[in-house]
Amino acid sequence: MKIIVFGATGNTGKRVLAQGLQMGHEMTAFVRNAEKLYEQLGEHSAKQVKVIADDIMDPVSVGEALAHQDAAIIAAGHAGQGEEFVRIIDNIISQCEFQPSFSGRVWIMGGAGLLDIPYTDLIGNNLPGFPPEYKNHNRNFQRLQQTTLDWSIMCPGTMTDSREYPDPVHLHVTTETLPVPIPETIKEYSEADIAGHLFSRLQELNVAYDDVAKCMLDHLEFGGAFKRKRVGLAYRSSIAAR
Repeated sequence: MKIIVFGATGNTGKRVLAQGLQMGHEMTAFVRNAEKLYEQLGEHSAKQVKVIADDIMDPVSVGEALAHQDAAIIAAGHAGQGEEFVRIIDNIISQCEFQPSFSGRVWIMGGAGLLDIPYTDLIGNNLPGFPPEYKNHNRNFQRLQQTTLDWSIMCPGTMTDSREYPDPVHLHVTTETLPVPIPETIKEYSEADIAGHLFSRLQELNVAYDDVAKCMLDHLEFGGAFKRKRVGLAYRSSIAAR
């Protein structure tokens, strides 16, 4: 496939790029700093990547970069950037809509706080105590719901450089809801108590950047199981998963 990665020098983007090359995809990197990308990739891999160094807020540049791509993985920006982060996502999604030769498959990054909490009508980002900047993910989710594109939102917890769990582990993947067991009694909790319960279990949502990247790359088919879905990830021991 032809895949473009926005934010290809970031922790997630650089792993998507490297794994995509290993899988034999035709990879394009949209970055601010080409030199940083070349340093990360190394000489051999750099020759295999089409690099576009431009302004991610420039609609024309983004639109041209999307031409003839099969999929876009948007790993640029972060919630702490506030309004700028929302504008980055909106600009790329808008150009995905406007570019007639773009196939229309899109992944963006969210966070576990964007997922539904079982037995409730709540998401973590709206609970007391959650960082207010996380609501920028809510805004990006709302933007996607307005488009006809084939999109998915990756919603991991804290991402780490490597797995912190001993092998064997099983990557448990969910759509829409948190990927860890939640007691049904949570529906009787106050919102503050629900938040406290989730905070006490944050470590269960830790997942490696490499596994996040692989999950997105493994699900790039048009109209697949994750179409227009929020996707959660967590580890479970392989023994428990049987």
